[in-house]
Amino acid sequence: MAVYSVCVTTGPYLMAGTLDNISVTLLGTCGESPKQRLDRLGRDFATGSVQKYKVRCPAELGELLLLRLYKERYAFFPKDSWYCSFICVKAPDGTCTQFPCYQWIEGYCTVELRPGTATTICQDSLPLLLDHRRRELQSRQECYRWKVYAPGFPGIIDVSNFEEMETDKKFALTKTAPCTDQGDSGNQYLPGFPMKIDFPSLLHMDPNIRYSATKTVSLLFNAIPASLGMKLRGLLDRKGSWKKLDDIRNIFWCHKTVTSEYVTKHWCEDPFFGYQYLNGVNPVMLHCLSSLPSKLPVTNDMVAPSLGPDTCLQTELERGNVFLADYWILEEAPVHCLNGRQQYVAAPLCLLWLNPQGALVPLAIQLSQNPGPQSPIFLPTDSYWDWLLAKTWVRNSEFLVHEHNTHFLCTHLLCEAFSMATLRQLPLCHPVYKLLLPHTRYTLQVNTIARATLLNPDGLVDHVTSGGRQGLLYLISTGLAHFTYTDFCLPDSLRARGVLTIPNYHYRDDGLKIWAAIQSFVSEIVGYYYPSDTSVQRDTELQAWVGEIFAQAFLGRESSGFPQRLCTPGELVKFLTAIIFNCSAQHAAVNSGQHDFGAWMPNTPSSMRQPPPQTKGTATLESYLDTLPEVNVTCNNLLLFWLVSQEPKDQRPLGTYPDQHFTEEAPRRSIAAFQNRLAQISQEIRERNQGLVLPYAYLDPPVIENSVSI
Repeated sequence: MAVYSVCVTTGPYLMAGTLDNISVTLLGTCGESPKQRLDRLGRDFATGSVQKYKVRCPAELGELLLLRLYKERYAFFPKDSWYCSFICVKAPDGTCTQFPCYQWIEGYCTVELRPGTATTICQDSLPLLLDHRRRELQSRQECYRWKVYAPGFPGIIDVSNFEEMETDKKFALTKTAPCTDQGDSGNQYLPGFPMKIDFPSLLHMDPNIRYSATKTVSLLFNAIPASLGMKLRGLLDRKGSWKKLDDIRNIFWCHKTVTSEYVTKHWCEDPFFGYQYLNGVNPVMLHCLSSLPSKLPVTNDMVAPSLGPDTCLQTELERGNVFLADYWILEEAPVHCLNGRQQYVAAPLCLLWLNPQGALVPLAIQLSQNPGPQSPIFLPTDSYWDWLLAKTWVRNSEFLVHEHNTHFLCTHLLCEAFSMATLRQLPLCHPVYKLLLPHTRYTLQVNTIARATLLNPDGLVDHVTSGGRQGLLYLISTGLAHFTYTDFCLPDSLRARGVLTIPNYHYRDDGLKIWAAIQSFVSEIVGYYYPSDTSVQRDTELQAWVGEIFAQAFLGRESSGFPQRLCTPGELVKFLTAIIFNCSAQHAAVNSGQHDFGAWMPNTPSSMRQPPPQTKGTATLESYLDTLPEVNVTCNNLLLFWLVSQEPKDQRPLGTYPDQHFTEEAPRRSIAAFQNRLAQISQEIRERNQGLVLPYAYLDPPVIENSVSI
């Protein structure tokens, strides 16, 4: 008789325990144990419990290959959900094998777990294990199905599939999914927002990708006070222009930050206008120029007063001190009506200069892509209101490009596609699955919420932006059609844009440090599991994963430069580094500062109510206020800014991996080294910020979430 010790750990989360019967079967190279119910006196699987049991077998089982976990009805109690963290089995010879689970197990089902050692398909030769991989992926592919949201969009999750699965539990046989450490989440509702919410799509989410109870409650507590405060003051329903600029200060009188106050004070100054291209929420727009494009006919005489007597435009171009922000993508963007009034969009060209003091300042602004008498070039020497209105039009264009492309497309939608491909093509035992799993946490849920509340017809996008939902569909599809692998990889993007030497570019400096830390970490993990080019090329699961990403995220567009196949460990390291960076640091950089930079609405207007000016000398304070968004449009947009800038509770900062999916010593050492390097980067950032008038903390590792989760 051989006796195995089985230690079961239940998660510490709300309602993680179960009253159902739990039984196990151990499968080894030399045999299989009888099915045995795990039962002790009293409650067995309470929240946070660690319980030990004895499993008796006629003989030793050899090397353990699988643990079969049965969840079955107990007496008259209704079925419930159980969060199993992991199970540790101690063999008669003292050998311990850990079986990671880290998932919710719903209803009555059977789940098969493999030991924690990560393996590629090339390392499995036993038919039992190969069949387990096949069945696990088949189950996941039936559960997580692709859907086309709109033409030209990356593929998204089909949440309607979960409704069908409510009555068909056969898919639960080997289902594993990203753990979310949670209780049941229920509906997501944002009081006071003028939008229709698609509740069914939120109710039927798989519990393993749904928000935790903690995160749901935190999200609602962030939203409700702010929205009710505006509602009680009548701001969410008040139409018409702002009477004076100072009235905008009172929208968020109790939600001020150091940065939002700085923006309110300095928003109309040229150096701060330029600063936002480096360290605002859209720090990816600038391109260095060696010559001016023909569509922007700026002359030296136009900008000579700004450049001063000691230089000229051609000299500054040759020195690499002239930069362009080109909003070409907006030229044919659709527009719609807000409050029954036509809105407008411009496609400006903004020329900027790095002056001898190291400040980036605007030199010239043309509000269309077509020069001519009806498209004047606005200059700092123009009247105060002409110049301010031109800059505000650029800031409106910044809002549209940032929200639709830099933020939602390049982080939310692409990271959803990465999450889907990871779930569908890589089994739980795969090293890349274990590596990426923490960086997919809550992404499918938050994007489903966005589609149900913001992007749906008559959703918030239709109520606050000049392009509405149709404009969003156009900008995202057009943006994806032009998005490249160079754009996706931070070092390559900075090099291609010619911005490696601009001073005070904190986004670049902090981002490169974090990129290098991720790259070093990923390189160690990949090197451990993929020692040669052949090991990468022969991993059919890995190749299916990258192939599905290419097809679903980038729609099979070869000109994008994204890999269709991976041939070397180096190629895999770069691709994984870029995915992790964009799911974590890049999202933090383009999301977390939205309230800071947008709370003062004239700095980031979501819509414009008058057409771009075609002549100079006509702008006044009154015409300026009549161009800005109306009161209710402003308040609804700022409420969204506030909400998405406040990461709800249940956070996991970059490099935090409490779930031990990797059980080998080598990857755990790599994780520890990664965490130490992130701590060093954080210290460097905080020391630098002490000397800055306006600190840049969006890429401080402790405030970067591991995944796109808000």
